Amino acid sequence: MPECFCPLPSVALLGTGFLVTRYWVLTFMDRIVFESVHKIFRHRPALFNWLGRERRGETIALKDVSFSAAPAEVLALLGPNGSGKTTALKLISTMLLPDAGSVRVGHSDARLDPGEVRRQVGIAVAAERSFFPRLSAFENLDFFAALDEVPRSDRPKRIQQVLVDTGLVDQADTLVMKFSSGMYQRLGIARALVKRPSVLLLDEPTRSLDAGTTARFWTTIRALAKQQTTVLIATHNFAEAAAVADRLLLLHRGALLADRPVSPGESADTLRDLYFRMTSTAD
Repeated sequence: MPECFCPLPSVALLGTGFLVTRYWVLTFMDRIVFESVHKIFRHRPALFNWLGRERRGETIALKDVSFSAAPAEVLALLGPNGSGKTTALKLISTMLLPDAGSVRVGHSDARLDPGEVRRQVGIAVAAERSFFPRLSAFENLDFFAALDEVPRSDRPKRIQQVLVDTGLVDQADTLVMKFSSGMYQRLGIARALVKRPSVLLLDEPTRSLDAGTTARFWTTIRALAKQQTTVLIATHNFAEAAAVADRLLLLHRGALLADRPVSPGESADTLRDLYFRMTSTAD
C-alpha cells in the first residue's frame, strides 16, 4: 500500500530516521489482508455409502475475495447462511488454509508462518465446545491462557478483566457443565480476549446473549478498537453491525458483494435494506 511508505519531512528524520520511519509503517499498514482468496470444500462419500445417495462434489465457500482491515477498525461480515463468513474467520485464524490467494496478518502469511499468525489472533466461534465441563470458568481460562503463553504472573489479572468484560464475574467459580448456552458463549469470548490479541474474530457473538449483556458487549468491542485491536464480527444482526462496525462486508455465495463504510448514526434499517437489495439482485 503506497500510503504506508510515504516519506516523512526531513526535519522529523534527523537523528531518529529509522525509528520514525518504522513507526510510520506499523501505524498505517493494514493488519489483515485477504488477497484473491479461494476456498473450496470437497465432499467425498462415506466408505460404506453404496446404499445411500451421497455423491462426490464440491462447495465453493469463497471465490476471489479481497479485502483488508486496519488497526482499530471493526468490520461486520453480513451474509446469508453458507455465504462464507465463518470460513473467512477460520482462514484468518489458520483453522483453514486457502486453496488459492493469500491471507496475511501483520507481516505474517497464514500459510507460511501460521504460528506467528495464531499468536496475534483470538477467535470465538459460535459452536465452541472445547471447554472442560468439570472445571470452573476461571480454571478453564487459566488453562487456555497457559496454552497461549500468557505469563503466569499476568494470568489472574487478565482473567479477572475478561470475566468483567463478559459479565461472568459471579460465575468465575462455577463449573462449566452448569453453564447456560449464553454463559458458554460468553466464556468463549473471554477465552479469545485473555491473550490480548491484536486481531479479534467473533462468529455470531451475541446470538445467545440477553439484551443487557449484548449492550455491554458492544461497549467492550468499541473500547477494544480504541486500543488498536482489529475486530471482525460475523453476524446476522443488523443492529449489531450498525452499533459497532466501521465497515461492512457483504458476502453472498462466497463472493464479496459490498465493502463499504458504516456511517456514524446509520440505522439497522438502512443496512437491512442494502442487504436484501444486493442479495436479491445477486440471486
